[in-house]
Amino acid sequence: MKKTIAKTLIYTLIPCFIGGFVSKSTAQGNSQSTIPKSTMPPDSIWKEHWFEHQEELKLVGSNQHVAVFYDKNMSQKVKWPIAVMADCWSYVKRNYGDFGADPKLYVILHRSTGKDYAGGHPSPFFDASHDYRNVIDCGLTHWDSPTGEQIGMPVHEMGHIVTSASHGTKGSPSDVLWGDSKFMEIFNYDVLLNIGMTEEAQKVFTQMQTQYDDFPRSGTQWFKNWFFPIYSKYGEGKVLNNYFLLLAQNFPKRRDGRYSRNLNFGEFIHFWSGASGVNLQEVAEKAFGWPPEYDLQFKQAQKDFPRLPYKIGSATR
Repeated sequence: MKKTIAKTLIYTLIPCFIGGFVSKSTAQGNSQSTIPKSTMPPDSIWKEHWFEHQEELKLVGSNQHVAVFYDKNMSQKVKWPIAVMADCWSYVKRNYGDFGADPKLYVILHRSTGKDYAGGHPSPFFDASHDYRNVIDCGLTHWDSPTGEQIGMPVHEMGHIVTSASHGTKGSPSDVLWGDSKFMEIFNYDVLLNIGMTEEAQKVFTQMQTQYDDFPRSGTQWFKNWFFPIYSKYGEGKVLNNYFLLLAQNFPKRRDGRYSRNLNFGEFIHFWSGASGVNLQEVAEKAFGWPPEYDLQFKQAQKDFPRLPYKIGSATR
């Protein structure tokens, strides 16, 4: 995904770009990587060499979960990202599994002074462009505290690593349906809750009550009418992970683990039904509408992927 224009919402919908995912995960301990596990401390200096980024980055702190790098405009006095990003990435790995042999997330923060490096992008560990590391690269004018988009943007970018590199797979066949930000709304909410930032999580929840999108139909409320009902009723973080696990186990992939095609909407509903353990047709009808196309796709998906764990004949609201 290329760099997008900054969005106006507070922080779950943020500017990001994703340079052609060629990522691979070893989620849930299913290691398939030939890249050796990193046992050495990260270098103190890292020279950027991707997109327009050419900064010399300095390591400001590292631990078992993260290595945090700043550009020359960042104040070395800003220390909160070391612990907070570690908490976030630690939870992500507990819920979704490992992503590659190196347990660290490499966090790059820029202090943007204009259009330079503003916004964010991820790079999963199977991508050569970022030296085969799980990377999030974010730029804002201020990094004073873990609030608003200062916490929301980095977590959002972690979410792209999850959607594109979980359970030994490459690519995100759901992106064609939910776009850049829709899954990240519930992902951010869940991460913030699970690292104890309940006030920030509540901000996401409140914002989403009046968030509307024009896809797949005008007036769609993805968080309020789709993701949150599923999340709150069927396992919270567990149901989010179940979706990606079922895709990895059942959806067609190439030999290298890359998904061979995108989902259609009926398949999307089918796999979320499997993740939840119930038929979500009526939830989907409320959230997205139910044109004949969805009905046909949903019934075909049930035939094509018959092993998903829910009762096909019984829909739930």
